[in-house]
Amino acid sequence: MTTLGTTPVGATGGISTDTSRLKSAENLKKAGEKFEAVFTGMMLKSMRKAKLADPLFDSKAIDTFSEMQDARVAQTMAETTPLGIGKAMTAFLAKSQSDLNTSVADPPK
Repeated sequence: MTTLGTTPVGATGGISTDTSRLKSAENLKKAGEKFEAVFTGMMLKSMRKAKLADPLFDSKAIDTFSEMQDARVAQTMAETTPLGIGKAMTAFLAKSQSDLNTSVADPPK
């Protein structure tokens, strides 16, 4: 098998059908954290759109900085103080994959 960039390419020229990496408890946990970060980021973006008043200093640079700040806050929230939606998704997916350890759904202590 060869690689094209970072995507493995099979002998047929398509994307590899090797799904063994998907059955890793660690990968499932990471996916849950990323899902939580995306969800939180969308929530923060919606909150920013609901402006109650016009800002004093409004520019494209401030908008860009706010988007970057929201993305970092969402990532940090997902890692340190999750809302629980990523954990719920991880637990649901772990149930469908019987060979995964059930401790994936346990909260960190």
